[in-house]
Amino acid sequence: MKAVLDTNVWLDWLVFDDPSAQELGRAAEAGSLLLPATVETREEWLDVIARPRFRLDDAARAVAIRRFDLHASIVDIETVDRRSGAAGGSATVAPAASLACRDPDDQKFIELALATSSPFLVTRDRDLLRLARSARNRHGLRILAPEAADWRDALLRTRR
Repeated sequence: MKAVLDTNVWLDWLVFDDPSAQELGRAAEAGSLLLPATVETREEWLDVIARPRFRLDDAARAVAIRRFDLHASIVDIETVDRRSGAAGGSATVAPAASLACRDPDDQKFIELALATSSPFLVTRDRDLLRLARSARNRHGLRILAPEAADWRDALLRTRR
């Protein structure tokens, strides 16, 4: 199974050990969950975990970075073949104009999910969650919170 995680969900899992992210962590650590990311989403991750409000010292940041790098599959969405979701194609992926987020900083997660044919975009972001119905109807993409029953059920199915 494949899913795109926004930065807050990565934080829930890798920094805060939030109960809502435990099943996701088990699936990723078992190798049954592929987590595509881009250089841009990784850079956002690095920026966010360096913020003083999280009070992460250098050692804690290093652990979080190592865990992100262990589980994230970095892709270049400009060379992803939209038909197969596999890297190496020559098709350029245009921004998902039919699914534009109100917050331009969050658009990268939509584009990543669509470019990699990820069936899930897991987020707590309200602007992204507002797009859930359109995303599902237009692209088959499920945008949902980590606590959503559909997401939990999908994660449990990966363990079977």
